[in-house]
Amino acid sequence: MKKVTINTLRKMKQAGERITMLTAYDATFARLFDSAGIEVLLVGDSLGMVIQGHGTTLPVTMDQMVYHCANVARTAETAHLVGDMPFGSYQASPEEAVKNAVRLVAEGHMEAVKLEGGAEYAEVISRIVRAGVPVMGHIGLTPQSVHKLGGYVLQGRTEQKAQKLLSDAKAVEEAGCYSLVLEMMPAELSAEISRSVSMPVIGIGAGAGCDGQVLVCYDLLGMNPDFSPRFVKKYLELGVAIRDAALRFKDEVKHGEFPAAEHSFTAEAPKPVQLYSVPGK
Repeated sequence: MKKVTINTLRKMKQAGERITMLTAYDATFARLFDSAGIEVLLVGDSLGMVIQGHGTTLPVTMDQMVYHCANVARTAETAHLVGDMPFGSYQASPEEAVKNAVRLVAEGHMEAVKLEGGAEYAEVISRIVRAGVPVMGHIGLTPQSVHKLGGYVLQGRTEQKAQKLLSDAKAVEEAGCYSLVLEMMPAELSAEISRSVSMPVIGIGAGAGCDGQVLVCYDLLGMNPDFSPRFVKKYLELGVAIRDAALRFKDEVKHGEFPAAEHSFTAEAPKPVQLYSVPGK
């Protein structure tokens, strides 16, 4: 499979071919999703919730994002790689935004960055793009603005708010965005936005009218049995399977069944063995 680039994604939209995007936060998941042919891997600041256990994405830092981005980049060979710009990394000034975007590319080895916000961030987007870093936009429900929005609620439900989102989409495209994420909005509105811009539009909780879809990988895999929002489809119940595996391990250790003879070394072990799996090896 050829390397996926921003030009690949543009051609996919023009051809009517749907785009797939998943989040990834480490080398193992990146290798697995890359081998499945997922076109875009997003190192999302959602790691603040699914990896770090916070209630929002707000505590995630630039250093943490760079660390996780670099981990993903080590094993993803063909997918297009996008790193989230965390809260506080681009809001203060265009100069600060450019510096942090460049870090995600230079140190995190990403191929693009994603930032939240509409027309009010047009100058920031333009400056980052002029610095040579592609920008994916993100409007609708923007998790970094959760307190301003009053929670994780559907966006664009009134005509006025819908028109604002449509204007935002056009503004960020004009500022230089090559792609756009639409989150938590009526399906009719997201379909209209997708038709109104030439850049690929990726939806999450935004209906089937987008050019592609993204999910948080932990949601796709059913890692949290207690989290089942309407827009998520769980393709596995991996959280239950992992817990059951741990219970079986515990039971076998308690009863002296593990390790068995085939899991133990002898003095005649012929050569060094690999003790831990290495992603990509």
